[in-house]
Amino acid sequence: MARNKLVNGSHGIWKYFNPAFYLRRPRRLALLIILFVSVSMVVWDRQSLSRDYQFEVSKLNEEVLRLQQMLEEIKSVTEDVSVNSLKDVHEDPVDAQRMQRVKEAMIHAWSSYEKYAWGQDELQPQTKDGVDSFGGLGATMIDALDTLYIMGLDEQFQKAREWVASSLDFDKDYAASMFETTIRVVGGLLSAYDLSGDKIFLEKATDIADRLLPAWDTQSGIPYNIINLKHGNAHNPTWAGGDSILADSGTEQLEFIALSQRTGDPKYQQKVEKVISVLNKNFPADGLLPIYINPDTAIPSYSTITFGAMGDSFYEYLLKVWVFGNKTSAVKHYRDMWEKSMNGLLSLVRKSTPSSFTYICEKNGNLIDKMDELACFAPGMLALGASGYSDPAEGKKFLSLAEELAWTCYNFYQSTPTKLAGENYFFNSGSDMSVGTSWNILRPETVESLFYLWRLTGNKTYQEWGWNIFEAFEKNSRIESGYVGLKDVNTGVKDNKMQSFFLAETLKYLYLLFSPTTVIPLDEWVFNTEAHPLKIKPRNDQVNLKQSNKVLLRKPAFRIRQRHYGRITKK
Repeated sequence: MARNKLVNGSHGIWKYFNPAFYLRRPRRLALLIILFVSVSMVVWDRQSLSRDYQFEVSKLNEEVLRLQQMLEEIKSVTEDVSVNSLKDVHEDPVDAQRMQRVKEAMIHAWSSYEKYAWGQDELQPQTKDGVDSFGGLGATMIDALDTLYIMGLDEQFQKAREWVASSLDFDKDYAASMFETTIRVVGGLLSAYDLSGDKIFLEKATDIADRLLPAWDTQSGIPYNIINLKHGNAHNPTWAGGDSILADSGTEQLEFIALSQRTGDPKYQQKVEKVISVLNKNFPADGLLPIYINPDTAIPSYSTITFGAMGDSFYEYLLKVWVFGNKTSAVKHYRDMWEKSMNGLLSLVRKSTPSSFTYICEKNGNLIDKMDELACFAPGMLALGASGYSDPAEGKKFLSLAEELAWTCYNFYQSTPTKLAGENYFFNSGSDMSVGTSWNILRPETVESLFYLWRLTGNKTYQEWGWNIFEAFEKNSRIESGYVGLKDVNTGVKDNKMQSFFLAETLKYLYLLFSPTTVIPLDEWVFNTEAHPLKIKPRNDQVNLKQSNKVLLRKPAFRIRQRHYGRITKK
């Protein structure tokens, strides 16, 4: 019985597959046809959508590649115009002549180094030999790379590039200054990479940065300031009493953030940004930190507050990391800290008598009427940061302060018989300023500020001041075998050192002071404290940095635009 029921049941199901069943029932036939057509359309539509999707993805990939090629072409043309030929830029003939004079000075300095000290850290022009002031890292070679490139000295740049590729070796049993190595070597190599696109510079920058990283392995994250490049053991100088130095600990952020952006490895950025986070937790109300900080507790020691030696570039980098980070919310705390520090700076500002020179005091309990030439970076920093204030009146106030301080710094030069500035100045009631430490070692800070003020105001007075300083260097510091500093700016007695920063900073800023504003525009590049320009790139803290180099299928984030002529206001 069960078997018969199963057969009868099956016969009942199979009747729906018999065409005669539907021929006798037209409505059911119509429903079957509609169902078949509907299913067919759905299947066909899915296949069609899949083909269309693949086609669109292919088109998008082709468009991305086309736009990438277009961007590279635009970049190539822009670099050719702004860095090398400048043929279609209308130049002031006086500026062009002065640019050429500065370029000739660079050629003289470089050829002297090439002849007498090739591969060594610095040239000693008087004795016509070299000295390894930085453990044999080729400091002048690396410091000068971007200056050579910007000035269009292609042959010299390529020769230096070959030395970097074949001879630069960081595996040295040498206790290096983390600060000096970062700003000169890491910064110089990254700048050469950003300008030329040659990956050898990025590879070398990564090598030396990896050797510096153990310096941040402290209880607080505040780094030790000296590290052995071969063995990785780090410590602080004994003369600092075991403390870390403010400027030495807070002047690696630009370089290491840039390195993370370019390699896709977040470890460099994480190390240096922790320093700022730690300092920001107990940042003083006036934004002014003493120059010594305990690396274990991150607590500042009772010591001098200054915008000169050992303090200066910490404040500079608070502003520049904000600019380098595209002024986004991710870096807003840098700007907030900087503005707080600038309000603190106002408490250190005084005027001399009888000439009313504005100057920045040091503070060690009480104010000290002393200002380093190193502090002459401050006018440029203030000018660069003035436009970022939400209150235009605040911006105008700090720009005016920048102009007043620049006048004082220019007079550091004009007040001596050689027209070159001493290392620091004291201010005395009724007698304005007097030279303290009287040497001049070819420092760049004043011409750096003149460059920024010229670019940001368009006032040609700053070009004239810069030219007077250049001529004083030519008269007093140029000798047959290079450039030297002065042991005494009053007597003009010469020393025996051509500092690497003379090629990296002083001559570069002088050249840019007379260059069209399309050469290293300030809205596209940020200079590190050794004057190495780093290209501003998008900052994204919400994604893994290791994904930063992947091409994403989305609307391009750039647009083609005309050449930028800089932010200049004609007076």
